[in-house]
Amino acid sequence: MSELPQNTVSIQHVPGELDERALSDVRDLALDAQAADGNPPLSDQTLVALAADEPNDNLLALLAEVGEGVDAKLAGVAIAVRESPDHPWVLELVVHPEQRRAGIGRALLGKLGELVDLSQIQAWAHGDHEAAKKLATGAGLDRVRELYRMRREGTDYLEEAPLDRRFNVRTFRVGEDEPVWLEANAKSFAHHPEQGSLTLNDLEARMSEDWFDPTGFFLAFDSDQNLLAYHWTKIHPATGDQIRPTGEVYVVGVVPEAQGMGLGRSLTDTGVNYLLELGVDSVILYVDADNEPAVKLYRSLGFTLWDADIMYGPQKLD
Repeated sequence: MSELPQNTVSIQHVPGELDERALSDVRDLALDAQAADGNPPLSDQTLVALAADEPNDNLLALLAEVGEGVDAKLAGVAIAVRESPDHPWVLELVVHPEQRRAGIGRALLGKLGELVDLSQIQAWAHGDHEAAKKLATGAGLDRVRELYRMRREGTDYLEEAPLDRRFNVRTFRVGEDEPVWLEANAKSFAHHPEQGSLTLNDLEARMSEDWFDPTGFFLAFDSDQNLLAYHWTKIHPATGDQIRPTGEVYVVGVVPEAQGMGLGRSLTDTGVNYLLELGVDSVILYVDADNEPAVKLYRSLGFTLWDADIMYGPQKLD
């Protein structure tokens, strides 16, 4: 790995949220990296935190620029987010494809080390990349979690099993379903480190994104109008050489008392077919590698392992 050219790279620490111009630059960099790597380098939660309208002591942003003055360009970012001061920082770091192999990632990590204890952070690598492994190892971090990215190719519809008459399915109603969905989501993902802790602000931030469409957000209720399960879908616009957009099984949740009733599979079928109707030629999803029942279900629906996101964390003691 080559050294940084002298006097051409500067790293700025931005505590709290970014202004509109900086946020736009970060989004553009992330899109360029995704087009080159096939992986979105920043999570939705990170982008939500960056776009917050109020100061946030639980957000650290480091921006690396190359050039000077009006010629300066964003070359890389390191974003660390935590739920509270009692929780560890979760890091995502990305360098623009045209600026790689120049030590910018290492420089960003070194700067972050001046602000937090790197040996205690958690860091996501979106894609199982050797460069990310080297950075993590250098910071004293081990591989602690693997998140499968699975993909279903083609336009073949799934056969939808008839839904039990005890249940009815409708789409999300903005301004009405937020409280019941948040409650069901917290119950469905009580042990999940990210999904289960979503707040109303988190939900509203996602609903304000361009990709949000309530007609692709399916809710299953019982006869007493208790929300038992849901499938939230997402569309990714075509990029690069793609002709059609890509669909995503964004999140499927089933409350504990309704598990084993077939609602998860039924809603997954409904959502995938909905995405196919909109013209996608592939559907992706994320699932923890150790969630064997879910992985087995998705394989039975035609999903195959495509890639993996790796979380690095504090080294485990033998």
